[in-house]
Amino acid sequence: MTPTQTQRLRYIVSDYLMANIGWLTFNIVRFYSLPMGYAVSLPNWLCSHGTLLGQVLFPLMMVILWGISGYYNRPFFKSRMDELLNTVIVVFISMLIIFFAVLINDDIPERLRNYEMMLIMWLCLTMPTYIARLCITQSTIKRVRCGKISSPTLLVGTREQERAIASQLTRASSALRIVGSIDATDADSVFAEAKRMGATGLIICQLHNDITATTSLINALYAGGLSIHVTPDLFHSIMMRPRLSSVAAEPVIDITTANISDATLNLKRLGDIVVSSVALILLLPLTAILAVLIKKDSAGPVFYRQERVGYHKKPFFIYKFRTMRTDAEAAGPQLTANDDPRVTRIGRTLRKYRIDELPQFFNVLRGDMSIVGPRPERQYYTEQILKRAPYYCLIHQVRPGITSWGMVKFGYASTIDEMLQRVTYDLVYLENVSLGVDLKILFHTVSTVLSGKGK
Repeated sequence: MTPTQTQRLRYIVSDYLMANIGWLTFNIVRFYSLPMGYAVSLPNWLCSHGTLLGQVLFPLMMVILWGISGYYNRPFFKSRMDELLNTVIVVFISMLIIFFAVLINDDIPERLRNYEMMLIMWLCLTMPTYIARLCITQSTIKRVRCGKISSPTLLVGTREQERAIASQLTRASSALRIVGSIDATDADSVFAEAKRMGATGLIICQLHNDITATTSLINALYAGGLSIHVTPDLFHSIMMRPRLSSVAAEPVIDITTANISDATLNLKRLGDIVVSSVALILLLPLTAILAVLIKKDSAGPVFYRQERVGYHKKPFFIYKFRTMRTDAEAAGPQLTANDDPRVTRIGRTLRKYRIDELPQFFNVLRGDMSIVGPRPERQYYTEQILKRAPYYCLIHQVRPGITSWGMVKFGYASTIDEMLQRVTYDLVYLENVSLGVDLKILFHTVSTVLSGKGK
């Protein structure tokens, strides 16, 4: 197991055991709070089928809720305040679920007593869990301070800047560990040095008081797949970039992480699984009808698959209803133009109402895509875009989507210039990812589909 997986498992096991202890403690208090005659004895009641079932299922439910909340997504370098809030809020939600599912049937006529039992349950479940979490987190912080846990980082700047920032990182107990520095203005030299030093991230300083050269270097470094941090004096120069978030207690700023909370990520994925599963079942009759129409209209398969660049730059095959002739790209990759002669008769209707995208619910179910997210492109076009807009690689921080803000506002692109215009909308989406924004995009997508405004 990797260190991240081990740390995650440590939190999960701790949470389940502490929730068990808390639930057992509450059940003991609950037993003595019930009217006499409810059970013969405490041991017999605790060993009853219903109580034992709750002892197993309720802590498991809480662990699942903590997972959905994003607590286990990044098990290292947690904020203790965020940890406290996460514990308190999830336990409160769990307490409400348990109360209305089970305890509301207890024979306790006094309403005030019910509220007291809810408070006792919340305390019994919160205290052991948070204390155990705090112990694990404190132990991790000590390991970070001792240098046993760190992220090797290359500083792009001078030796003097390296010494100054290394000192600041040490005072802040940062997990970033500077393994060297390089005073260079070309990305190839930086990538080569980072590989030689085994660095997984970069810290960029202003180079020789030249903001233009420094910003150009940052643009070129985006495509390297390394985490990039900048010093505060550079923040104002690139503050319009997607995702500018401070690393807690550190004197540098992360500019390569998508602006989306762990809870939102997990809820998006959960929603994707549910919606895509239902959609694939409901669309079976329509799929059968379209299969017949596509086969009658032109020779070739019903479905068309094409390799695209996806989440974390991982390639995958996207699925669509075929809307073009089978020899449409015999001369090489080509973007679709208005009134494209390669598009079949039924294909024009499918593209107009974006029905050709429906098979991508299968991609969503597999985890290749999300329902809402930046549109994925082929490697050929991705390389073309990166040459002109290196920051385009930031869209790979999230799963690509069936629909996107770029598709809603711009639609299909027929040239590289149009693709670049559409990218700007996708980058704006990265800075504003939320479930509310996703719902707005879906609303506009439905409107586009019903009005037949797809290109």
